Amino acid sequence: MRLGYACLAVGVPGTEQKSCMMKNATTERLMDLIWTNLNALENMIRYNIRMGIRLFRISSGLIPFGSSPVNNLPWWDMYSSWLETIGNKIKSHGIRVSMHPGQYTIINSNDDQIVQRSFEDLNYHARVLDSLCLGPEHKLILHVGGIYGNKTLAAERFMRNFERLTEAVRNRLAIENDDKCFTAEDVLKISQKLRIPMVYDTLHNAVNPCEPGCRDADWICLCRETWREKDGPQKIHYSQQAPGKPPGSHAESIDTDEFLLFLEQVNNRDLDIMLEVKDKNLSVLKCMQAIGLKYGVLGKADSLSAI
Repeated sequence: MRLGYACLAVGVPGTEQKSCMMKNATTERLMDLIWTNLNALENMIRYNIRMGIRLFRISSGLIPFGSSPVNNLPWWDMYSSWLETIGNKIKSHGIRVSMHPGQYTIINSNDDQIVQRSFEDLNYHARVLDSLCLGPEHKLILHVGGIYGNKTLAAERFMRNFERLTEAVRNRLAIENDDKCFTAEDVLKISQKLRIPMVYDTLHNAVNPCEPGCRDADWICLCRETWREKDGPQKIHYSQQAPGKPPGSHAESIDTDEFLLFLEQVNNRDLDIMLEVKDKNLSVLKCMQAIGLKYGVLGKADSLSAI
């Protein structure tokens, strides 16, 4: 089992990612930002290695305007040696990384211009992982998209447009249930038809359930069948509802008692669990310590491999 966090390391110097406004995106400015962000990524990977954290989501903003004509730098060539060095650190320490394109990457849109821009954004994300020389178990996670008045047609449009994606993207793509449109059951059906993995999100299912009697453990078992050997271990997203906030809002910090109860109920140790939480790496360390104390195993990564 690996626990991880997304994009930013709280309280770790030298790990801040930076961007700029489009009007200021000159060649010189973009080169400075890419250098800063690659340095920050390498520092985060070093931090994760020190702390025994072996699951991490890379920020989509690593290369500012990476899928936009504003950035016409061949960054994958200019920084190839550095990217490969970072990738070697990731591989040699058993870290698994992923990327999660944002809310405007929608391949099932009924506007083909949006679809085309989404293709370009996915190509950018795949190129980042390819430039790090990482295998297909390092995933791109995507939501199915909108319903546009007809969920069946929207799902069919997603599946048609999936076939238009480049092989580099298709080999990495995994799809996730969301908290508004496509339930776990909806996404599982698409996943099975396309033969791509499904990432089950616990909080999204709590907010947008399809079968109230179906537990997290049940969905995790069902989704497990979509993960093939080349995809690596099954990956899920785990988060807790923030008290007093709108449904689906991530908690500031993970309640470890609730998390340990979740692990007991799931009773499945061969999982990669991305914690989606405001305090990022701090909750990962807290949960790792809680696991170590509960199971009588102290240490960092060792506490996870022993349960």
